[in-house]
Amino acid sequence: MDSAVKSPSLVMTAELKSLARTIRPAIIAIDGPAASGKSTAGFRLAQLLDYLFLDTGVMYRAVTLSALAAGLRIEDEPAVSELAATVHLDIRAPAAGERDGRHCTVLADGADITWAIRTPEVDRNVSAVSSYAGVRAALTEQQRRIAERYGRGDAEKPGIVMVGRDMGTVVVPDAYLKLYIDASPEERARRRYNELRKQGKPLPYAEVLQDIYHRDQYDSGRNLAPLRAAADAIVIDNSTLTSDQTLGLVVQALQTRAASGLRP
Repeated sequence: MDSAVKSPSLVMTAELKSLARTIRPAIIAIDGPAASGKSTAGFRLAQLLDYLFLDTGVMYRAVTLSALAAGLRIEDEPAVSELAATVHLDIRAPAAGERDGRHCTVLADGADITWAIRTPEVDRNVSAVSSYAGVRAALTEQQRRIAERYGRGDAEKPGIVMVGRDMGTVVVPDAYLKLYIDASPEERARRRYNELRKQGKPLPYAEVLQDIYHRDQYDSGRNLAPLRAAADAIVIDNSTLTSDQTLGLVVQALQTRAASGLRP
């Protein structure tokens, strides 16, 4: 493993500044299963490139919050889907007065709901909402709208890093760079187990592992936009890698893409 993977911070700053200038604006899509480290890698890459970071899961949370606020029954799929088609969601970089730990600012019909979507009630209901075909179709269109704005260079950031489960296959199949970040179920369960312990929400490792298996089966087996790597995605298995090493491989993939002469 070369130095760029071992210590990416030593080579990124100068090289990435130059690299970023040559590919702006651009859309970068990162997919992968739960607890694979895709969000961590995506956020760090966005910081290095000065791009917007969008974990598309926040948009499903936004619809869930909006449905609860409207008094809808979460089990009422047609009503929740209709709401998803009418609420206007937007994602932007944190403003100067929003340095409160947020990765982005989430807006629903102009209202800042960045932290409101992180309540236990939203946690309990977002899985059901994200499974509805009408919701997914509506949010796919909204995600594309946001991606196109940043991809054209018409936003406050010169590009966007989008993270999810169907970015490269469905939402932005023409993204400049597509990555699929994976790890073994056992390693992903270990990460989630440790994360829950730090949050004061300990669960038995066996229960966490079972949940990982269940989510993998659901995400990969659903009829609508199943989780899979795009045919032209670069696959990174980080089961035995640190977050720095994973980021190093992500940067190498971006450098290789740029060196090919292709432009966004």
